[in-house]
Amino acid sequence: MHFRMGRHHQNTHQMILHVGETAQEAKHVIGKNVVWTSPAGKELKGTISAVHGRNGNVRAIFADAGLPGQAIGQKVKII
Repeated sequence: MHFRMGRHHQNTHQMILHVGETAQEAKHVIGKNVVWTSPAGKELKGTISAVHGRNGNVRAIFADAGLPGQAIGQKVKII
């Protein structure tokens, strides 16, 4: 969906992902790995750390490198 944002800061290492319709559905994917594949074929890996809100969103943390802006709106694989 989008980067995790603050008032003056955009954190590119953390993404908010929509995985279900309720928070109970989103709780089942906490701790799983996430992989985003760039158009060039490079894979960026992260982990789902917590539920974000009540509408089925979760927070994914990509430790190695932050995601580029072209990742917004694209699909990721949950392993």
